Amino acid sequence: MIERIYILESVDLVAFYGVNNAHMQLIKTLFPKLRIVARGNVMKIIGDEEESDLFIKKISEIEAYCEEYNALTEEVILDIVKGRNVPVSRQDHLIIYGVNGRAITARTENQQRLVKSFEENDLLFAVGPAGSGKTFVAIALAVKALKNKQVRKIILSRPAVEAGEKLGFLPGEMKDKLDPYLQPLYDALQEMIPAVKLKEYMENNVIQIAPLAYMRGRTLNDAVIILDEAQNTTSQQIKMFLTRMGLCAKMIVTGDVTQIDLPPSATSGLVHAMQVLKNVQGIGKIEFTKNDIVRHKLVQRIVEAYENMKQEQKITEENKSKTIRNEESIGKNGI
Repeated sequence: MIERIYILESVDLVAFYGVNNAHMQLIKTLFPKLRIVARGNVMKIIGDEEESDLFIKKISEIEAYCEEYNALTEEVILDIVKGRNVPVSRQDHLIIYGVNGRAITARTENQQRLVKSFEENDLLFAVGPAGSGKTFVAIALAVKALKNKQVRKIILSRPAVEAGEKLGFLPGEMKDKLDPYLQPLYDALQEMIPAVKLKEYMENNVIQIAPLAYMRGRTLNDAVIILDEAQNTTSQQIKMFLTRMGLCAKMIVTGDVTQIDLPPSATSGLVHAMQVLKNVQGIGKIEFTKNDIVRHKLVQRIVEAYENMKQEQKITEENKSKTIRNEESIGKNGI
């Protein structure tokens, strides 16, 4: 009789153990010669050496499956323990499996281009309308890189510019004021990483979410760094952000140049940066369109309506200017 210790390192314990520990109970019945005690992420195995070796081999395979797919079923456990092939449905353009095994894929051509460009470049600009999936895909790529141990951390940032409302009127300390503004980033992460694991990552600073101002003075190594809503940065802010890139790091900058919340006199840092860096090698640029919108079908219609209104206003202003010029010309000729 020997005693072994097995530690579950990176798997979601809720998915692994199952509801009311159903998965663990099944595993115990499949290894009746062993005494198995599980507490948190630590498993103690007592029994015959050969049987213990087999158990550890199979449990590591089950853990690897659960880690990759973020889900586990009794059928999968039985297939692995019995040495059968686990049936896997292949997904086109898969990025990662999110919470409850949901496949997160690049659904449009431009989303697929973003995935490819991420592999080829260390800095990416992804611009386009609301709902085109640019931020969601960017975060999915960051989570994939973290799971594959290509980087050690994910850093997500946004400029603290209000879209109409004022942060000063929100209750609480600075963190309480900023958290609602950063909520879209939390929402995306919660679809990709189980809640317990996400909390652990954030407590250990493996995943960091912070306003842009908090980036100053840092050198960001071994990380995927994402700047969201970059159209609301100034030229100085985005330059400061881009120069934070350290060794073995990748950056994705996302934004929508049609939704700039800066004062009318200010120039968008995103627009300025794309002009300055357009010929720099190693930088990718993906432009999303209304055809990439993957939210509710009404979102695409809303974007089209605003585009049409903007075009009509432009034509009206051009006609008005033309009329004024004609009137001025007639006045001069009449004199």
